[in-house]
Amino acid sequence: MTQSLSKKSMKKKTSLLLTPKEASVWASEYVGKKVTNNNILYLINYGKIANHSTKPKENLIDKNELKAYYDTTLKAQKHLETPLSFANYKEAETTKHIHRLHPYKGKFIPQLVEYFLDSHTDSLKKEVFFTKKRYCA
Repeated sequence: MTQSLSKKSMKKKTSLLLTPKEASVWASEYVGKKVTNNNILYLINYGKIANHSTKPKENLIDKNELKAYYDTTLKAQKHLETPLSFANYKEAETTKHIHRLHPYKGKFIPQLVEYFLDSHTDSLKKEVFFTKKRYCA
């Protein structure tokens, strides 16, 4: 009896583990935009989600952990509605001039530089650059 119970709990636990391909399909449906295998592997490599596999060349993702990650990410997206969020760009577009051998956290994405170099003026630029200084010495 206990053996069959442990098999059921083991089967239930492994059914929550997904391969990167399965996780990308699930995440695409959950988030409502395309999530690739590389996006899932990125989350594993940068410690955003854990790899639950015991084999070195295999990746298994806990579905509940992935859901929790996207829930917290989606809740935090309210601040991404500003012109400087660049959330509508794919990772390939924001990393078009670099390789992926190692992370380089000090770089500016090309879209940020283009935003400040172009000539249009939006509400954020008006607020930051064209307000009268109140504190003059």
